Amino acid sequence: MTQTELAATFHALHDDLLVLPNCWDAASATVIEHAGAQALATSSAAVAWSLGTQDGNVLDRELMLAHLRRICAVATVPVSCDIEGGFGDSTADLAETTRLVIEAGAVGVNIEDAFAGALRPIDEAADRVRVVREAAADAGIDLYINGRTDSYLLGAADFDDTIARATAYLDAGASGIFVPGVTDLEVVSRLTAAIDAPVNILTGPSAPAIPRLKEAGARRVSAGSSLAGAIFGHLERAARELLDAGTYDELAGARSHGELNALFG
Repeated sequence: MTQTELAATFHALHDDLLVLPNCWDAASATVIEHAGAQALATSSAAVAWSLGTQDGNVLDRELMLAHLRRICAVATVPVSCDIEGGFGDSTADLAETTRLVIEAGAVGVNIEDAFAGALRPIDEAADRVRVVREAAADAGIDLYINGRTDSYLLGAADFDDTIARATAYLDAGASGIFVPGVTDLEVVSRLTAAIDAPVNILTGPSAPAIPRLKEAGARRVSAGSSLAGAIFGHLERAARELLDAGTYDELAGARSHGELNALFG
């Protein structure tokens, strides 16, 4: 498919429920697509960790783009990129990030409305969504912009502020709204009823099952960094077992050398 076709496909996937087990490099992207994912989305935290860097707007943009290019090169499904706060505070930096992400092959982005642990003013955050939309239009791609608001994630849990932000971001050109930090089904239902666009919920081990989130109106469910966290946790347990006990129980279920060579071939 062309990039234009991939963008249209990605938008259409939000008409029902899109489940995204987030990837962080070409290998994880290949495995996740092979498992049946209809689209791929990066986790900025997982990408940062895979490069030995902390999450939180500290990852170098060129390193992120190098990973994104390799992901897009191996993927046959639409790819969305987590651009955190935009990799630069100026609107020129944000527009350039958008251009480069599209150039790499992505057809969607997440953009956050928090920086340095605090929410940006609504007008400022909405203006940044508008910059992304305009840059995408200049590139000729109907980019899926997932406008992320961190009110609940930062502990404010302000429903009215979340709705005000969602409305402003949609007016500025967002395609959908991402509200991490919410898994309570009653709150999810209230959010999806009040937001006139697909709502993305961040899931994980303590969250309700995905069918329950769908019943509550979610149209996108993503794992964020939790899949990478599980992989890295398993890696540490397996390494400790080898080093401390000299046994191999944690290696059970591993894909064989031949299977992985065939998958990555």
